[in-house]
Amino acid sequence: MNNIVYPAKLDTLYRAIDYRQSQHDLPLIGISANFENGNSCIEHSYVISILQAGAIPVLLPVHNDIETLRKTIETLDGLMLTGGGDINPLYGNEEPLPPLGSIDAARDQFDFTLVKLAADRQIPIFGICRGHQIINMAFGGTNYQDIYSQHEQQLLKHSQSISREFGSHTVNIVNNTVLHSVLGTDSLIVNSYHHQAVKDVAPGFRVSATSPDGIVEAMEGMPGHRIFSVQWHQEKMAVRPDEQMMKLFHYFVDEATLFKKAKEIHRNSLIVDSHCDTPMKFTEGFNFGERHEDVKVDLPKMQEGREDAVFMVAYLHQDARDDESLQAATQKAVDIFYQISEQVKLNESQVGIAYNVDDLIYLKNAGKKAIFLAIENGYAIGKDLNNLSMFKDMGITYITLCHNGSNDICDSAKGEPEHDGLSPFGREVVKEMNRLGIIIDISHTSAKTVQDVLELSTAPIIASHSSARALCDHPRNLTDDQIKAIAAKGGVVQVCLYNWFLSKQPNPTILDAVAHINHIVRLVGIDHVGIGTDFDGDDTEKLTGCRAANEVINLTVELLRQGYTAEELHKLWGDNLLRVLNTVQN
Repeated sequence: MNNIVYPAKLDTLYRAIDYRQSQHDLPLIGISANFENGNSCIEHSYVISILQAGAIPVLLPVHNDIETLRKTIETLDGLMLTGGGDINPLYGNEEPLPPLGSIDAARDQFDFTLVKLAADRQIPIFGICRGHQIINMAFGGTNYQDIYSQHEQQLLKHSQSISREFGSHTVNIVNNTVLHSVLGTDSLIVNSYHHQAVKDVAPGFRVSATSPDGIVEAMEGMPGHRIFSVQWHQEKMAVRPDEQMMKLFHYFVDEATLFKKAKEIHRNSLIVDSHCDTPMKFTEGFNFGERHEDVKVDLPKMQEGREDAVFMVAYLHQDARDDESLQAATQKAVDIFYQISEQVKLNESQVGIAYNVDDLIYLKNAGKKAIFLAIENGYAIGKDLNNLSMFKDMGITYITLCHNGSNDICDSAKGEPEHDGLSPFGREVVKEMNRLGIIIDISHTSAKTVQDVLELSTAPIIASHSSARALCDHPRNLTDDQIKAIAAKGGVVQVCLYNWFLSKQPNPTILDAVAHINHIVRLVGIDHVGIGTDFDGDDTEKLTGCRAANEVINLTVELLRQGYTAEELHKLWGDNLLRVLNTVQN
């Protein structure tokens, strides 16, 4: 199936690649500087190691101008946090102990800011010695101020007197870690030059190497965001040269290269999430333009994840179906769309409402994000077909026919069947949605409803947020036969990132989401799959590696790692869904 045919103005967008990025194929690695005697400086071995690994090193001078640091970080493809002096224990809510060495408040603040900005944008991070400890503390771990006075066991000497180019003790590499796969060994001789160290490893990280006395010598934060760190100064050994020590630099540069490719794909594609429930968060005083820790989709996170558009739904809980309740449901949907429009007005310099593909292209060219309007649960229609015309005039692009429970339109995947699929009224709804150019969404519907819609609809349909039942046997997921039937009609299945739709095992990761994408692609081809995150539908379920809009670029990275091409990712991230939108509306 051919790609969606866009208006000519999209060519302008695709040619408008950032000039700086197009000038080189090598990734750009930011190296955090030390601050000594009023000067930003760094050991030259860090620079040489990055150069030899095949990247462009850039020294990041110490300062705390947040806006400048933000703009600097956004140009980078990787961040290296280097060694240096002691970290102020006050950052860990501890008072300083007598063995504490010299600290630099400016350097501490600078490093923590770099980690926060890079982590929000999913930029690969590699920490060395002090950088290892900074990463741990930044993500909620604890550090020893001084291992010799605080550690319970008798310790090795961790501050060697011989040159850092040579090792002084061994470390044990943990099996089934990225570090083990990169180095290909169970143990390694390393140098050692520190008296502070990681104590309690930060949540979400795992230990990947320890010294014989139990000191944490390396850790990593995968899958998903590529953050890893070591306690030793491998840059000094690498330039000796030491091929084994160079392996991790090569790995880091490979990750930065992959991230650079992902950024280019996001810059040159329309990155669209077909389903989010964020209006549920629109309480009094809420501002979509501000970053919220308890919200998965807001404008800062969309910017950080390089996401262009979200289909924002008016979600309606299935309730009573008497006339008064149905009128209240219709009014609630109208009220939610008013709230969305108010958020757009509040942030009109950054976001706009898109009613069709042309609008999305216009907004991306203008440097803005886009919100498409949709309804989750045809309960909003009540029993009045005229409400469909009203919602169409408001700009609705799709309607999910039901939610958890049957309504007057159809049976749901959850609960006892009432209509044996579509009701007589539901059949009229399908016909009218076809006539008006509103996409029919069968996520949440029963198997018989899906079958009825496929037989009746004259236009392609979508599953805005459903995954593959072959991989996770959940009634909300689609069988292979259903996926094939949706594809045969020209529709798309948008893989959902909700934990319980991806795996019956606890703590699924981004790799489980990739497995569902792979399964559907193998089943029906790349033209019939996309992403519908279901973000903000449930605060308790967070997928490791893709927990919010700022992390969606991790999916692109993982799919690139598995061999997907840029053209295939264009289709998956937007073209397929937008093709259906164009077909239905036209």
